[in-house]
Amino acid sequence: MVETFGQNLQERIRALGPLCVGVDPSRKLLEAWGRPDTAEGLEFFSLAVLEAAAGSAAAIKPQVAYFERFGAAGYRVLERLIREARDAHVLVIADAKRGDIGSTNDAYAAAWLDDSSPLCCDALTVSPYTGVAALAPFFARVTEGRGVFVLAATSNDEGRTVQRARNDRDEAIEDYVLRSVAEMNQREEGLGGIGVVLGATRERPRFDLSRLAGPYLVPGVGAQGATPEHVGRLFERCPEGTVLVNVARAILDSGPERSALRDSVRRWRDNLSTFL
Repeated sequence: MVETFGQNLQERIRALGPLCVGVDPSRKLLEAWGRPDTAEGLEFFSLAVLEAAAGSAAAIKPQVAYFERFGAAGYRVLERLIREARDAHVLVIADAKRGDIGSTNDAYAAAWLDDSSPLCCDALTVSPYTGVAALAPFFARVTEGRGVFVLAATSNDEGRTVQRARNDRDEAIEDYVLRSVAEMNQREEGLGGIGVVLGATRERPRFDLSRLAGPYLVPGVGAQGATPEHVGRLFERCPEGTVLVNVARAILDSGPERSALRDSVRRWRDNLSTFL
């Protein structure tokens, strides 16, 4: 039987800690690093972050938009980053937030989760707002060891109006997403391959977070204000190795000096490990 993404991630978290390093090469950060806002600057930045993360972080999370803005040249850099992360035994979660309907989702899933694609990653973020059931092509790849993180409650304030709206069962949409994922993850043992994105700046949902049977991807820590202690309180009842915390700007601001980046990665890993 193929090991699920959830099982693989849980093993990595137990071995390396709960840190995911965000790879967010914005124009502002490239300039702060003294690099041009070009595909060449993008490549330098991305590979430096990977080098700092390798051996200390369970995963990296490239924000696809920052690569996409350079067109084909940006995608070539992203493809290289994915290849080199695989060689370095670092999991890659593509933060692309894809989500449409039917055959369109099948094409997105093939692009990001099929072995034959140069963009193939270990996991992908997806949006459920065309319906959770419409994401079936992504979920189908879970049986092949790929992972999917469904947006449930994001860390930005603007998302709360939509995510707290109620369905015809008087259930908040964020709780509906969590419940739906938990139902799909049910298995005899081990974590399933479908996770959710749940921001650390959000209040605890009504859904019992310990029942997801899959991994959590947690943004909002560092520059957005949440602390490792906040994360520990929010997920205090969750099994060990199920919470992966993304930290981006709070680490990336340490660059471009490689040793400073590595030190920042290790500090965040150790601080998060204290509370998770």
